[in-house]
Amino acid sequence: MEQIERVKQMECCLDRASQAVIRLSAALDEYAEAQDALRQLSDYYGSDAWKQDFATDSAGLLPQDLKRGVLSEDAVWNLLEDVRDLRERMREMVADI
Repeated sequence: MEQIERVKQMECCLDRASQAVIRLSAALDEYAEAQDALRQLSDYYGSDAWKQDFATDSAGLLPQDLKRGVLSEDAVWNLLEDVRDLRERMREMVADI
């Protein structure tokens, strides 16, 4: 009976881990595809172009219906910090395997 329970438990572990690996692989594919966008955002944030766009927005010269979260001082910074945190987390997880 103990063996049956152990096999059932390990089968649950296999199923759970397999599904997590499938989802992580898909997320990593999506993340890899976003690398160019992340580089562009990183280059833009704090650049002269961003400062000019920010000043133009602050002066009320951009259309009110224009989505411009990229001009907030926190949105891009927070995203880039999240990226750094995720990279560190991935490094730590890989080191534990």
